[in-house]
Amino acid sequence: MEWITSLFLMRVLEEFSYQHANGTAIGNVRFTELFEEISLVICPMVNPDGVGLSIDGLPESLPPIMKTRLKAYHNNQTDFTKWQANINGVDLNHNYDASFEKGVFYQQKLGIFGPGPTRYSGPHPESEPESKAVADFTRNFRPHIAVAYHSQGEIIYFDFESQSTERGRDMAKAMAEISGYELDQTEGMASYSGYKDWVINEFHIPAFTVEVGLGENPLPLSQFDKIYRDNIGMLLYLVKA
Repeated sequence: MEWITSLFLMRVLEEFSYQHANGTAIGNVRFTELFEEISLVICPMVNPDGVGLSIDGLPESLPPIMKTRLKAYHNNQTDFTKWQANINGVDLNHNYDASFEKGVFYQQKLGIFGPGPTRYSGPHPESEPESKAVADFTRNFRPHIAVAYHSQGEIIYFDFESQSTERGRDMAKAMAEISGYELDQTEGMASYSGYKDWVINEFHIPAFTVEVGLGENPLPLSQFDKIYRDNIGMLLYLVKA
C-alpha cells in the first residue's frame, strides 16, 4: 500500500553511495567526511511477506489453514492489492510497545478484533518477526535520531503523548520548513503502538513519522519526483543534525 517509500529510500541510498564513492557533495554535505562521523542505517522495507502477498497473492507454500483464514479475513477475495498488514494479518506499525493497550481499544472501536488487511495490532507488542527484528536492531544500535517513512498526506508527526524533546520539536519545525510538509498530531488509533511512538517512549530521542505524497494509497509513480525533491533536503538536514 505504501510501496513508493521503499523506492524513495532506495533512491536515497543510491544517491548517497554515489556521492561517497566519488568524493562529491550535495550542497554543503560532503559524504566522505560525513560517514567518518556518523553511521546511517536505511531499511527500505520491513514487510516482505506482506509485499509478496499483495503482488503475487497467496503463496502455494502457505499452510492450508492460513490460506483459509486469509481468504476469510479478506471476504474470500483473491485480490490482496489493498493489503497493508504482514502475511499473518498484523499491521506492523501498530505492533510496538507504546501504549499498546490504548491502540487495541481504538482498534476494537473500529470493529477490528483479529487479523486482517490493516489496523490489527497483534496479540501483544513485537509478536511479529518483522517488528521484533526492527525493535531488536534499534535497541542494539541505539540511534540518535529515527525516521519512519509512510504515505500519504505530506505530514510530519513528531510527538508521542507529549514526550517529544525540545530538540525534537525544533528539528520537526526545521523539517517542515525545508520540505513544505505540515506538522501534525495523530488522533485515535494512529496515536499508539507505532515505531516512532516506541522510539520516543523508549529512548527519549527525536523520532519522526513522515507521510509522503498526496492522494489514495498506493500512490502512483508520477508522484515520485516530487516526493524525492520534497524529502531529500530534509534528510540531508537530519544526517547533519
